[in-house]
Amino acid sequence: MDDVAGCRLIFKSLGDLYAFRSSFLGARFNHERRNALDKYDYIKSPRDTGYRGVHDVYEYDVKSEVGKQLAGLNLEIQYRSLVQHAWATAVEVIGFITESQPKFRTGDKRYEQAMALASEVLARAHEDMKGPFPDLPDRELVAKFLALDGELGLLRTLRGLSAASRTVSDKRNAILIFSQSGELEVREFRDSPDALRELFELEKQLPELDIVLVRADTSDEVRIAFRNYFSDARDFIQLLTSVRLI
Repeated sequence: MDDVAGCRLIFKSLGDLYAFRSSFLGARFNHERRNALDKYDYIKSPRDTGYRGVHDVYEYDVKSEVGKQLAGLNLEIQYRSLVQHAWATAVEVIGFITESQPKFRTGDKRYEQAMALASEVLARAHEDMKGPFPDLPDRELVAKFLALDGELGLLRTLRGLSAASRTVSDKRNAILIFSQSGELEVREFRDSPDALRELFELEKQLPELDIVLVRADTSDEVRIAFRNYFSDARDFIQLLTSVRLI
């Protein structure tokens, strides 16, 4: 789809989300909605990846001379609750720090499965809804997530990244070393080759530990990644760990 723009709206509750969308759908303007009402309602029909939210696609209508070349292109509006946004942001973080992309269903499938299970947990616990595993009993659902979390160290890694956001400087590369007790050590490098050499050496010396290299092309990207993505991951952790048994 060739977009003019995308707009994401975040709401405190599902009630607020649907009330606003209903009001917006009734507004008078020339832009035409291209999708059926429930076609992209991934709250009522969650994706099997765990993604939940609502999308609408509008055809942009403009009469001005300046903007007429944009007429007919599409604009997408996304609606999410705070719970759904916390989950989606955590998926982005995983894609940033690992070689897996659960959002695009590539890489280690365990990340994709863990996040789909987490989505189901959050939907039931915080929004009285069902997600991609509507028929899975509560205890089995939690047990499956905890088993994968034990293999991947997912929550521990996200907690460590949140802690790292307070210590990483403008240097562009950071190695995160998670001890078996859950403590985090951060080593920073300005140059990627130095960071990679240290990473390879650490993996040889400490094969039993989880070691992650986080890097970016510019110091601004490091700040954005840590201060925005990783701080937002705290919302996901808090929502998930507030559920009984997790």
